[in-house]
Amino acid sequence: MKNLIFIGMPAAGKSTVGVVTAKRLGYHFIDVDILIQEKEGKLLKEIIRERGRSGFLEVEDRINAELEADHAVIAPGGSVVYCENAMRHYKEIGTVVYLQASYETISNRLHHAKNRGVVLREGQSLLELYEERVKLFEKYADLTICEDGKGLDETIEAVLDAVQKMDELPCKYYK
Repeated sequence: MKNLIFIGMPAAGKSTVGVVTAKRLGYHFIDVDILIQEKEGKLLKEIIRERGRSGFLEVEDRINAELEADHAVIAPGGSVVYCENAMRHYKEIGTVVYLQASYETISNRLHHAKNRGVVLREGQSLLELYEERVKLFEKYADLTICEDGKGLDETIEAVLDAVQKMDELPCKYYK
């Protein structure tokens, strides 16, 4: 199966870049956060409030790990990197693309993290979450696309160029 799976922090543009990339490739687009909400019949923030962080991650792991797709761009939530089953599944069915943005970029884009359904531990700051997740994004990424200083069109072009060239180039980090 040939799929692109976008990982990255909330507000990195996984859904926005994903929709346009899917259109350009003639692929389907799957926003897994919406899929979770549909399957659970609740908003992400409601699931987190009712089940807690670990309960939400169990739901996220299950739904992502069961996702079947072919020729799709898949945009899971940023916390999917805590879900080993899901990430193992994604590595098997496609190319994992890390949309990397600096903390400053994410902080400027992301307001009211809890209202957005971001999985934070009690008392955890956005910076602490960023630093924790970056290591996991880097661990799972087949490709890393740096978004800093790029507009939407430039990011999409970088993704498409990297995907096209990934077998040709030894480097997996594209600026």
